Amino acid sequence: MTRLKTTADDTHAREAAARAVLEEIRDVRILGVGTGRAVAAVLALLDPHRCGIQAAVPSSEATRRLLIERGWTLVDPNTAGPLELYVDGADEFDTEGRLIKGGGGALVREKILASASRRFLVVAEEPKKVSLLGHFPIPVEVLPPARSLIARHLVALGGTPVLREGFVSDNGNPILDVTGLPRTDPAGLERTIKLWPGVLDVGLCTLRRADRIYVGRADGSVERIDPPRG
Repeated sequence: MTRLKTTADDTHAREAAARAVLEEIRDVRILGVGTGRAVAAVLALLDPHRCGIQAAVPSSEATRRLLIERGWTLVDPNTAGPLELYVDGADEFDTEGRLIKGGGGALVREKILASASRRFLVVAEEPKKVSLLGHFPIPVEVLPPARSLIARHLVALGGTPVLREGFVSDNGNPILDVTGLPRTDPAGLERTIKLWPGVLDVGLCTLRRADRIYVGRADGSVERIDPPRG
């Protein structure tokens, strides 16, 4: 899929948010780790041999490789048990803690770790803050035999699905990136899409929202958003 080019301002904002989140994650025993540039910025600031984190649970093969390169001890999500904390980025977010994720293609495993965690922290840049989710294409991971069927369902909802060319997820499946879907009820949209046979998951995160969002700005300042609970 086409992604926006990263600017120097984006990098500064991301690094500022990554620094701000450190105090919350240094002494977590086992940390769930998301995928993407925001998470890489956090890991760049953490020395696995000096912080209190004993092990990490990766959300993707890319994150697993990055953690191994940096000397982290890894734990399989099936043996880790309930996680105290999961940290990740987002492609879009609102002040209610609702997100779009999956631009990097790891949405299914990311949502599994978020659901397995007591707290879910997000690190993001200010331009990703929106009033209504859906400007960024919504990824939908599907089983290969269901790709055309799910595309037709998405069109019936008003969406325009585009197959992510040359890409398969870590689970071995294609992803449809969808624009034009209704934007006023993202939780209802998430529930609807997840019910279709052949859908593994959708990149809307509205049923398991972020518990806190660190929003970095280009000037180095950081806004902390604590979405309402319930």
